[in-house]
Amino acid sequence: MNTLLTAPAAPRPYALDAAGVTLSAILAEPAPGTAPRSTILAVHGRGMRAAYWNSFVPLATALGHTVLAVDRPGYGESANLLPEGLTLAEQADTLHAALKEHARTHDIGAGVFLLGHSDGGKVALHTAATDGSVPLLGLDTSGTGYFYNPEALHFPSTLGGGATKLNWGPLNLYPRGTFQASRALLSPTPPRESAETIHWPRQFEALAPRVRVPVRLTFAEHEFWWQLDEPTLAAMTARLTSAPTTTVAHHPAAGHNITLGLTAPAYHLRVLTFLEECLMVPAAG
Repeated sequence: MNTLLTAPAAPRPYALDAAGVTLSAILAEPAPGTAPRSTILAVHGRGMRAAYWNSFVPLATALGHTVLAVDRPGYGESANLLPEGLTLAEQADTLHAALKEHARTHDIGAGVFLLGHSDGGKVALHTAATDGSVPLLGLDTSGTGYFYNPEALHFPSTLGGGATKLNWGPLNLYPRGTFQASRALLSPTPPRESAETIHWPRQFEALAPRVRVPVRLTFAEHEFWWQLDEPTLAAMTARLTSAPTTTVAHHPAAGHNITLGLTAPAYHLRVLTFLEECLMVPAAG
């Protein structure tokens, strides 16, 4: 592929108009003059920012995909406009509006591939379950389960440091300097988002049957937020009745924040392999 022989364009700050709400984002495109094969909407987790996906960008763009890593509604530039944030469903509606506007001015390739992490995976699932005007190719989430681990049910604050074990797992799974550098990624979780966290299992049950794209659910070896026993995971996939395929993947030597860890390159390769499989089937409109 020619895209492997030419350096991609440098990632740049980007603003998305989402029906009157301006979302800050990072836009990374393939080499100048190269049409993107697809557009990957990368959705960060609770208390994070779009730069969580920085390490994913070079490989994805080198393989010919555009990466649109967005600060979710209530984060980044939209935090002042939405100080209370939005519910997960409202965030999905806002992202659909942003994608529609982006597609009006940019080539999105074969369609949009949803990539979510943690609470961003919840938003990605809502987005996949909501009708929009942009074709969707598939959905890969990491760290987004069904039922919470009982030890996580007090939902400790990321900024307050109470979620260290839940978010990271063993600290030797991350490159030196990760924890100091990651402080720049942290952001307060909007109140409306936090308030509905406890209701996620019921929300998932309602939206799962409406997801009509291939789904891949990735869980780190040291994932402590979620119950990951086989019956629970089987119950989760069983609810995705309209998804053409549903896969559960377990990623070794990683904690909840897979993309910041030493084994992130392996995870990213598996995400992009799944995207290749999604490109073989028609996109969902």
